[in-house]
Parts: sequence; C-alpha cells; structure tokens
Amino acid sequence: MILYEYPFNERQRTYLRLEQLFRRLSELLEGESALDHHFALTTLFELLDVAARADLKADILKDLERQKNLLDSYRGNPSIAEEMLDHIIAQLDTAFTALNAQTGKTGQSLTENDWLMAVRSRMGIPGGTCGFDLPAYHTWKHLPCERRRDDLQRWSACFQPLSNALLLLLGLLRDTGVPQKVAASKGHFQQYLPAGRSFQLLRLRIDPELNLVPEISGNRLMVSVRLMRPDEAGKLQPTHEEAAFELTLCA
Repeated sequence: MILYEYPFNERQRTYLRLEQLFRRLSELLEGESALDHHFALTTLFELLDVAARADLKADILKDLERQKNLLDSYRGNPSIAEEMLDHIIAQLDTAFTALNAQTGKTGQSLTENDWLMAVRSRMGIPGGTCGFDLPAYHTWKHLPCERRRDDLQRWSACFQPLSNALLLLLGLLRDTGVPQKVAASKGHFQQYLPAGRSFQLLRLRIDPELNLVPEISGNRLMVSVRLMRPDEAGKLQPTHEEAAFELTLCA
C-alpha cells in the first residue's frame, strides 16, 4: 500500500517537511560514497533553511506541553495502562527539556562555520561545487568514508533535540487516528467532518496495483479525494471508476 499524508494546517506541513528531511539525512549518512555524503550535506542545509523559522521552536514546545497535559488528564482511567502513560509522559518531558535548553535558532552553530557556509553558498549554483570552485570541499570528499560520516554526524547533532521532539509529536498524532475502509464513487470521495473536532492530518493508503494517484483537499468542514491516473505522457487524468482505499483522520 502507498501511504499519502495531507496536513490540514501550515504547522503540520512544516513538521512533515522536517520529518522527510530527517529521514533522508539518516538514510544518506548510512551510505559510503562521496555522492551520498554530498547529498547528506545538501539535506543538512535544507534543514537549516526550514528550522530557521522564528516560531518553529515555540510551536513544538507548545505542542509538547499540550500533549503532556492531555495525557496527564487520563490518569486514574481504568482503561489506561499507567506504566505506558508514565513512559510517554517521560519522553515528552525529556524532549521538552532538551529542545528548550537550546539557545538561539536551531542550527545556529552551523552558520558560524565559515567552511560550511562557503559550501552552502555554492550549492545554490548549478554545478557550483566543482573542484576548481571549492578545492577544500573537493578534498573533503576524498577523505575516508568514516571521517566524512563523523563530520556529518557532528554537524547534524544540533538538530537532534528538534528531531526527537518532532518524531515524538508526529507519532502521537498518527496514533490518534482509526483507519476506515472507504470507496470512491465515479473516482471521487467526499466526507463531512464532525463538528467540534479539529483534525490535523489525513492519512490515505491505496493499492499501487490500481495505478491511481489521489488528489486530496480538505478544511475544517470536509475532505475530498479525487482519484487520478497518469496517461502515457505522465499527465494525470480524472478517472470515473469505483476504487477502495483506507482513510485515517488524526486529531
């Protein structure tokens, strides 16, 4: 099944973009080639751009605190496992403390590294990291794999508190959803959302053998899914067939 996720607000869009970048960075760090580590460094600079938002840290701290207060309200409920509840609250406390302890913007220490900023300034230029442009970077790419990986892990360490907090929040958000099987009629599906509930994320799973691409839109009142199929040129065309998929709404 192919999973598609649709965020209902700008905050969740930012969270999902950061999560994608953290996952890509982790995968590229496992590689051994200089090309893997070149794109790991590119991803690091993308993280730096996204994390530069002035309100990002404050938003995540607020969400951590909100989740902790919500879970605290479940204490004494006989249907809740207290041990698991304590474990999750401890994770939230740890993530909050680590992120709150960071001063300034996330990744600020990287902007004070002249070597990294020289590489960053050239990466925005097509082919701008050639050896004649950045001989020091060319030399770095010829270092042993372990040395390059150590450097990348050291540079990315400043993002670890942000990564831990973000992945924890997204994991808790996804756990709030209950999957339901739905079907599109004539290639289109609509569902009105219950009043009084504020959903933040829609998750859709669809069988890749159907060769369908869902175009998702939504607001606080309803969600809509239009099923499309790529033609021979790759352009998406509307379909008018019945198709089933799995839908999860997370609050």
